[in-house]
Amino acid sequence: MVIRRASSKDINDLTSLMEQLGYPTSVEQMRVRFKHIEETPNHYTLVAEYDGKVVGMIGFHTGLLYNSDGIYARVIAFVVDSNYRNKGIGRLLLSDAERYAKDLGADGIGLNSGNRAERENAHQFYKKMGYSAKSTGFVKSLL
Repeated sequence: MVIRRASSKDINDLTSLMEQLGYPTSVEQMRVRFKHIEETPNHYTLVAEYDGKVVGMIGFHTGLLYNSDGIYARVIAFVVDSNYRNKGIGRLLLSDAERYAKDLGADGIGLNSGNRAERENAHQFYKKMGYSAKSTGFVKSLL
């Protein structure tokens, strides 16, 4: 198992992983998105490679806080291929993202996860990894 920074050669795998996360995406859409993400400061994408195949990814960014001093990190995408779950890959990806964020100066890390029944296993995983449910998220389309 290798955890590494994602590159443009991972576009097809990232597209497939976004589909599994519940976000239908074309290869061209992912190519454009990833290009923008790579060009945006403080955004990072790590992938898990198992036997030469990308089987998971985590994307996060860092930023400044208004409510306290310091830097925070926020996971904005996290998924392990359904054929490779329950093998410790998610634990490795999340742990590496935490270490990476800490090395960047982050004091803490957070993430959002949908309140759908199919996300319950993920919620239990986050709790096992030391995360606490602390807030309710709201979204609004501006289109």
